Amino acid sequence: MGTITNASTLFPHELSLEMFNKVKGHSSLAKLSQSEGVPFSGTDMFVFSMDGEAGIVGEGEDKPAGEAAITPVSIVPIKVVYQHRVTNEFMKMSQEKRLPYLNAFSEGFSKKIARAIDICAIHGVNPKTNEESTKIGNNCFDKAVTTTVTYNASTPDDNIDSAVSPIQAAENDVTGILMAPSFGSALGQMKMADSHAPMYPEFRYGANPGNFGGIKADINGTVSFGSSLDRAIVGDFANAFRWGFAEDVTFEIIEFGDPDGQGDLKRKNQVCFRSEAFIGWAILDATSFSRIVATNP
Repeated sequence: MGTITNASTLFPHELSLEMFNKVKGHSSLAKLSQSEGVPFSGTDMFVFSMDGEAGIVGEGEDKPAGEAAITPVSIVPIKVVYQHRVTNEFMKMSQEKRLPYLNAFSEGFSKKIARAIDICAIHGVNPKTNEESTKIGNNCFDKAVTTTVTYNASTPDDNIDSAVSPIQAAENDVTGILMAPSFGSALGQMKMADSHAPMYPEFRYGANPGNFGGIKADINGTVSFGSSLDRAIVGDFANAFRWGFAEDVTFEIIEFGDPDGQGDLKRKNQVCFRSEAFIGWAILDATSFSRIVATNP
C-alpha cells in the first residue's frame, strides 16, 4: 500500500474490490442479485419485452413478425460518504501500524455501503436522515413496485403465496425473498395444527437460514428500516434488479476544521478519515416483484 497523505487519494484497487466483496455478504439486495461495475457517468440497460411465442415456419412460407418493446433503464451512481475520527497520533505511525486502522475503517465502510444500498434502493430515503431523497426519486421498490399484499403475522407463508401469484401471472420468475426480522420471526412461530411442532424451525431464535421453500431468502432489518411498513419483498432479484459501483473509492485524511460537526479537529487532537464511493442500481421490471406490507399500527 502506498503512503497515505492528507490529500485526497484513492484506496488501492485490490482494497476497493475487497470492500465490495464484503458488501455482497451484508446487503440483502446484493446477496440475491448480480453485481456489475457501473461507469462513473452512469449506464443504460435495455429491457426487451417480448410478447407472443415463437412460430413454426414451413418451406417457402413468410416468417411472422415478432412483438417486442425495448425500454431503456438508467443506472446512475449516487455518492455515499462515511467518515470517522481517530487520534492524530495516526499521522506519526509507521506504515505497518497504520494498516490495522485502515483495514478496520474499510470494514466499517463496507458495512455502511451495504446498508445504504438496501435502504436507498428499497425505500428511496437518505440512510442518514431517513428522509426521501430527490436524487433517488422513484427508483426504489417502495415507489416502483405497486403490487402489494397485506401482511398477516399469523400466516406469513400464505402471504408469500399471495405475493408470488401476480408475479407468475405476469410470466415472471421468483428467485428470492427479502424479509424483515419480524417476518422471519413470524415464520419461526408457526406451529403444526396437530402436533404443535414448529412448521419452520429453521427460522426460530432469530436464525437466517438463507432459503425458504427452495428459494433464496435473506433476513435484514433494512427491509423495515425506520418507520417502514415493509415486511417482505418477493421477486426476481437475479434478473430484474441490478446494482453496481464505480470502482474508484476515494479516501481522505482531514487534519483541520470540523468536517463532521463534532468539534475542531486540532482542539481535540484528532484526524478524520473520510471515504466516498459511487453506487447505482435499477429495477428493470417492477412487475417481477411484490411487496408484503403491514397495515398502520
